[in-house]
Amino acid sequence: MIDAAPHDPRPPIRVLLAEDQVLVRDSLKVLIDSTPGMTTVGEAGTGAEAVILARRQRPDVVLMDVRMPDMDGIEASRHICADPANAGVRVLILTTFDQDEYVYASLRAGASGFLLKSATATELLAAIHVVASGEALLAPTVTRRLIADFLRDPHPAPAVRDLNDITQREREVLTLIGKGMSNSEIAEHLHLTVGTVKTHISRLLAKLHARDRAQLVIAAYEGGLITVPDGRR
Repeated sequence: MIDAAPHDPRPPIRVLLAEDQVLVRDSLKVLIDSTPGMTTVGEAGTGAEAVILARRQRPDVVLMDVRMPDMDGIEASRHICADPANAGVRVLILTTFDQDEYVYASLRAGASGFLLKSATATELLAAIHVVASGEALLAPTVTRRLIADFLRDPHPAPAVRDLNDITQREREVLTLIGKGMSNSEIAEHLHLTVGTVKTHISRLLAKLHARDRAQLVIAAYEGGLITVPDGRR
């Protein structure tokens, strides 16, 4: 007798597609629905529809295009991420345009990741997994660009984040996150396991009331952990 395939007890990652081009949306739907452990739970052709469907379906991940009618993807992301009912919803921006203004605006709106449409199917599926797990899809280069943008722009001046409630080790981890290091790089630098680093990050997220890694980068800057040669944070 042939043994049955082991059953995966984990629920599938629920994805909402927000894309105004029907052909692209259909292709994404086929890809996601044919991938074990993932399923689509809705399709939106405008930013306004995405906001409504996100609240109704509570997906794990919203795959969000930037340029859409009625309301663009960045504004839709801002509405979705600001809604307390969507506390568990993560937004992954998918766009043709690799421009700083889109990266920064997306992250400020609360998005957890930014991916180009030139990415491969494998890269897209991996990105969905990363964002669904609660991490931010931020390459070190993007993280450094984000920090540099905050340093260049004095308006408005950043609030000083209170870091009194975090431990010395958590402060070290937060500093390295702010410098754009990955979990494995932080683990190697501090001589910790990756699992221990993830535990510290989970505690930082809770203590600093941050949604994800992108907001931890901002907290590191606001808390004065990131410095530049002229002495400014």
